[in-house]
This record gives sequence, structure tokens and C-alpha cells, in this order.
Amino acid sequence: MDTEQIIRTFLDFFTDRGHRVVMGATLVPPPGDPVLFTTSGMHPLTPYLLGRPHPAGRRLVDVQRCLRTTDLDEVGDTRHLTVFEMLGSWSLGDYPGPDSLRWGFELLRDGFGIDPGRLHATAFGGDDQLGPDVDSVDTWTDLGVPVELTGTDNWWSNGPTGPCGPDSEIFVWTGAGPPRGTPTGDPRWVELWNHVTMRYRRHDDGSLEPLRRPAVDTGMGLERLVTVLQRRDSVYESDLFAPWLGTVPRLWPLPVPDTRVVCDHLRSSIVVIGDGIRPGNTGRGYVLRRLVRRTLTTLWREHPDRTLSDLPVEPIEHTIQHFRLPSGVPEVRDVLRGEEQRFAELLRRGRRVLSRRLERGPLGESDLVDLHETHGLPRDLVLGLLAERG
Repeated sequence: MDTEQIIRTFLDFFTDRGHRVVMGATLVPPPGDPVLFTTSGMHPLTPYLLGRPHPAGRRLVDVQRCLRTTDLDEVGDTRHLTVFEMLGSWSLGDYPGPDSLRWGFELLRDGFGIDPGRLHATAFGGDDQLGPDVDSVDTWTDLGVPVELTGTDNWWSNGPTGPCGPDSEIFVWTGAGPPRGTPTGDPRWVELWNHVTMRYRRHDDGSLEPLRRPAVDTGMGLERLVTVLQRRDSVYESDLFAPWLGTVPRLWPLPVPDTRVVCDHLRSSIVVIGDGIRPGNTGRGYVLRRLVRRTLTTLWREHPDRTLSDLPVEPIEHTIQHFRLPSGVPEVRDVLRGEEQRFAELLRRGRRVLSRRLERGPLGESDLVDLHETHGLPRDLVLGLLAERG
């Protein structure tokens, strides 16, 4: 299956079971939401998970794009991405957790063709407040899937207070040969799908109050599922990144981790631009600025004459179409080119300022603060320029 077939199979499976497809929201949360970007599939649905009626009903399914700045420094390995998508299904006080697990097993086995012998589950084993998640354990036992009990790894919460409950995770074996061990003991078991049964609300004092209307929230990373189903060792080897990996290495030869950083950051920048964000010094604009400038820093490390203007249309168009963005290629190019010009000028000015400052001696913490506040040179930029000087 290619990515679009995988998405369609997921959505069709749940619509056949009474779920309504809700359009995935943009990366930008609604006014009043304190987070910079949508970080999970359930985030836009939080009010409905807490009891507000949803206009589309009590069974929902969608594909939601997300962005996590916490993963920026991890990008470059085989699996971390800045922008990613979550496949999600929800029961808003409708069916219970075991139904969700059975459907999940059925979809993985029959819809996606995964051998049930390659599956393993984990479930909440209890703590000092609650006993084990017997419903999930019994369900997996009935389905013939081995299940491992854990502690906090299988307890989901939206923060120190608020909705929470036990979750059961489905893992798939990615190693050679027959499966062995358990998910907590062997990294070749890869988490594929998380099913949360929100049964409680945690209060400030740590106590748990049963929710009047328990909900089920599931989330499965699209890119990870694609990697597994297409039998790839890395998400970058899947068809999602084919337009990028077919272009960037020929255009800008780089070490593999750097190629991944460039592909991820440019792809993510296009999505952020498509959701209406423009480079800036604070908030969401700064995240976009950081993505573009990290890309340029990587490209210019060996060849300062490289330019984003050389990026062909194909990967830009593919990203715009896949994420169904309203922006066009010319608009994306203009934003990227404008930020490249600003960054190039900042580097030229920064080198001059830094040379004068270094005449006084080595830089201290106060110098880093002053260079930022007086000259607009961020700490990471100054440290990069210092490394450049050797």
C-alpha cells in the first residue's frame, strides 16, 4: 500500500462502523489555547472528550497533522519528524475500550495484512490507587495476543490534572526471525497504536473522579505505520519522502543524518507556511524561522553558495498536495527565499560584530546576553559562528 491507500483503508474501516470523518485541524490551535502548535491527534477534540457534544456525533475518525518542537534535536535518526500525522478514532461516551481494541486488531490483521503472530500488547498493571486494566487484558487474551502489564507507561493523562485513564498499546515485531521477548525488553517491538480509555478526571490533590461519560481515544502515527507496512528501516525510505530523497541528495550531497534534517525541516516549513505562519522572532514564527535557519546552517556548513532557490518544484508540490494546504508553490518559495536573505545578512553582520567583541577576550555569559539583546544575535547563532572560527 502507498500512503494514500493506507489513509483511505483506515478511514473506510471506521466509517463502515458508524464513525464520521472530521476534517483534521491546522497546526494552529484556536484562540485562547496556550500551546503553540497542535501536538497530538486528540488535542482539537479535548472539549468533546470532556463532555461537550460534538456536532458530528459520538463516533469520530480523522487524520490530524501535528508538530512537536521537543523532537527537533532528535531529527536525523530513522524515525523522528518535526511535523507528522496521527490517525485517530474516538468514542465520545459510545462504545467501551474493549470494542476499540477488537476493531484495532481486526484492522491491523485484515485491513493492513499484519500477521497477528507479530503483535504484542501492553496494558496498565495497576498502582496504589487503581487495580490492573482487566478489560484490556481479557480482550487481548481472547484475541490470542500476548499482553504485558506495565505501570505508568500505560497510564495516559493530559497533564497533572484533567482527563486520564488506562491505555493499551499495540506493538509490532520488526526484527528478523520469530518474535521474542516483550515490548519493554526488546526495542525491535515498535509501538504502533495507542488506545486510551478516559475514565477519570484527576484533581489538584491527586484524587481521581470517575467521568460521567467515559471516552475512548486512539492514536496511531501515520509515518510509523507506513514504514512498517512498506517494510522500510526508516520513515525516510517510505513513499512519503520519495520526492524529497529523490531530489535533495542529488542537489546537495550531505551525510545521511544531515540529508534527513534538510528534508524534514523543509517539509515541515512548507506545512507551517501553509497554515498561515510567517518567520518571526517569537512564538510560532520563531519555530518556522528556526526550521529554515537550521536547514541553511546545515547546507552552508561546507558550501555557503547553496540556496533554497535551487529546490525543485516536485517536493514542494507533493507536500502541499499531501497536507491539502491552501498555499501555492510561489508563496512558499517567496517565504523561504525571504528568510534565506535575512539569515544571510544576519550572518554577515554577526561575523563583524563577533570579531570586534572577541578583540576584548573570550565571551562570557553576559556577552551572549548582550549580543542577543543589543545586536539581535541569538545564542545558538553566536555559538555556531564561534565553532565556525574554530
